[in-house]
Amino acid sequence: MPTTTPFIHRNLPRLLLQAREAVMGHTRPSLREQGLSDQQWRVLRVLGEHAGDPAGVETGRVAREAYLLGPSLTGVLTRMERDGLISRARCPSDARRTVVRATAAGLALVDTLSQTIEAHYAWMESQLGKPKVTQLYALLDELITLEQPADLAGATEPEPEE
Repeated sequence: MPTTTPFIHRNLPRLLLQAREAVMGHTRPSLREQGLSDQQWRVLRVLGEHAGDPAGVETGRVAREAYLLGPSLTGVLTRMERDGLISRARCPSDARRTVVRATAAGLALVDTLSQTIEAHYAWMESQLGKPKVTQLYALLDELITLEQPADLAGATEPEPEE
């Protein structure tokens, strides 16, 4: 029996998860102070990025951009609506669809948390240097594009939440 594994390369998915957890380790305390889960923050971040859209954001798009499966998103949105962070309505152009908007309270949280998060990103940039951070973003974008199946571009299902 061989004593070494047949792997030559480092475990990229694990490294990406470790990097995510390292970054989120700085963000989670701020989220928890505001009573938010990681998933709720991802939804608010998406809605904050689309706050200028008067029509709101369809739930399918929220699910894709926040990397949440539909059933998980439903529960997250229910709690966020209960807490006054989002509002839901039927899509005016297609009553079968639902659109979501961040409320004023939700957008205020986005504003508050974005300051903390941007400060952390500025710190990372000061430690690594702007060229490396820019290169990191570019490499991640390139990797995502490379691994995206051509016939499913933009239509992949995220992994289930733990």
